[in-house]
Amino acid sequence: MWTVRFHGGTLVVEGASVDDLPAGFVFDDRVGHPRGPAWRYADVIMGARDRDIPVTDEARAWSLDLALQPLTHRQARPYQQEALDAWKAAGRRGTVVLPTGSGKTFVAELCMAEASRPTLVIAPTIDLVGQWYARLCAVFDQPVGMLGGGQHQVETLTVSTYDSAYLHSHRYGDRFGLVVFDEVHHLPAPGYLSSAMALMAPFRLGLTATLERDDGRHDALLDVLGPVVYRKEITQLSGDFLADYQTVRIEVALSAAEQRDYDAARKAFTDFIARERIFLGGLNGWQNFLRASARSKAGRHALQSFYQYKNIAHGTPRKLDVLQTLLDREHGRRTIIFTHDNATAYKISRAFLIPCISHQTDIKERVAILSAFESGLLPSVVTSRVLNEGVDLPAAEVAIVLSGTGTVREHVQRLGRILRPGLGADGQAKHAILYEIVAANTAEEQTSARRRRHEAYR
Repeated sequence: MWTVRFHGGTLVVEGASVDDLPAGFVFDDRVGHPRGPAWRYADVIMGARDRDIPVTDEARAWSLDLALQPLTHRQARPYQQEALDAWKAAGRRGTVVLPTGSGKTFVAELCMAEASRPTLVIAPTIDLVGQWYARLCAVFDQPVGMLGGGQHQVETLTVSTYDSAYLHSHRYGDRFGLVVFDEVHHLPAPGYLSSAMALMAPFRLGLTATLERDDGRHDALLDVLGPVVYRKEITQLSGDFLADYQTVRIEVALSAAEQRDYDAARKAFTDFIARERIFLGGLNGWQNFLRASARSKAGRHALQSFYQYKNIAHGTPRKLDVLQTLLDREHGRRTIIFTHDNATAYKISRAFLIPCISHQTDIKERVAILSAFESGLLPSVVTSRVLNEGVDLPAAEVAIVLSGTGTVREHVQRLGRILRPGLGADGQAKHAILYEIVAANTAEEQTSARRRRHEAYR
C-alpha cells in the first residue's frame, strides 16, 4: 500500500520505491521515503491504479463533488466548443491558443464547468486578476478569493498573480484540482515554472494569443501543462468572430541632420560590438554587451551611442507629423498610440494633449483614463508598453505604432487590442486598422520586418 502526502510543494510517497514512481522522484533521507514534485500527483495515482496498488490519498485537499455550473446559459461559438472538446480529449490538460478578443476567458469558464473542481486562475498583472475576479463572481455561484494586490484570501475559486502563485504555491498546492494559466507565455520564466510544479492540480489549462517565445522556452510547458490542444489564428476568425482589419506600414525619412547623427551613433555602437565579438542575437547577447560596455570608456560611449540612435529613430519629429495626419484622418474613432519608451509617450501626450498610461500611472488614474476612453469621452490614449496585454478595450478601433521591439508577440498583442468585434463610431460593424510608422534607412526597417513575421500581417 502507498500513502501519498503533500508537503511544501512536493509529494511524499510512503511504501513505494523510487523506481515505482514517475521521473523526478528521489529518496529523501530526512523522511525515509521518496519525494517528488507535486505536479506528478496524477501520474502517481494513476500509476498505482494501473498496477492494482492500494493508495491512501492524504495529499488531495479539494472536493470531488463540486457542482460548478454557470448562473446563466451562454451559447459557445463553434471554435470555443471545439477548444473545450479538444481539451477534454487531451485528458483535460494543455494549452488553447486563440487571438485577443476571441473569448479565451469564456473557454476557461467552459473548462471550469466541465472539470467541476476548485480552480486557481493565475494571471500576470493585478489588472487582469481584477478582471478575472469580477468575471468569476458574476458567472459562478461560488466564493471567489484573491492572491495579490494586497489581498490574501483562498476560496473554492481563487485568482492570483504569477508572483503571488510563486510565493504561495508550496502552501496551497493541494487545494485545487484545476489550474488555469492566463497569458501562459509568461509561465516558462524559471521562478514561475517552479510554482506550476508545486501545484498538484491534475487538470491544467493554458491560455494565450502568442505562445511562442524568442528564447524557445515555451517548450518547457509540455511536461507541466501538456501540449497545444487547440489553435486558431487572427486570420481564421477576423470578419466573422473578430473585427475585420487591415495593417498599413508608413515609412518616414529622417532629416539630413538626423540621418547624419543616426549613422554616426550606430557606427560607434556596431564598431564596438564587432571589436568585442559580441553577437546580440545570441543567448545573453545584450547582457554580454552591458558587461563589456562597463569596462572601458569606449564601451560607455558605445552604450550612449546605442541609446542615441534609438532615440533619433523613435522620436523623430517627422513621425509626429504623420501621427497628426493619422489622428485627423481617424477623427472620431477610438485610437491607441503605442511607443517603445516612456519618454516618447510623454512627449506625444504633451504635444497632442492626449492622456498617457505608463508603468508610473497609478491604478485610479489608469482606470479613469480607460473608462473615459471606452465611453468615448477620451478619443485617444498614448502608452509605452503597458497596454500590450491584459486589458480589455472593446471600443478601440485604431492602433498607431510609432516604435516597439522586434518581437512578433508584441506586435500581435498590439493588433489584438483593436480586434474585439462591435460597432464603430459610424454605427456600422467595426473595421480596425493598425498603422506602423517606421523610420527609413534605420534599423527600424529590420525591426519592422522581424515583428511582422506572422500571418496576421501578410
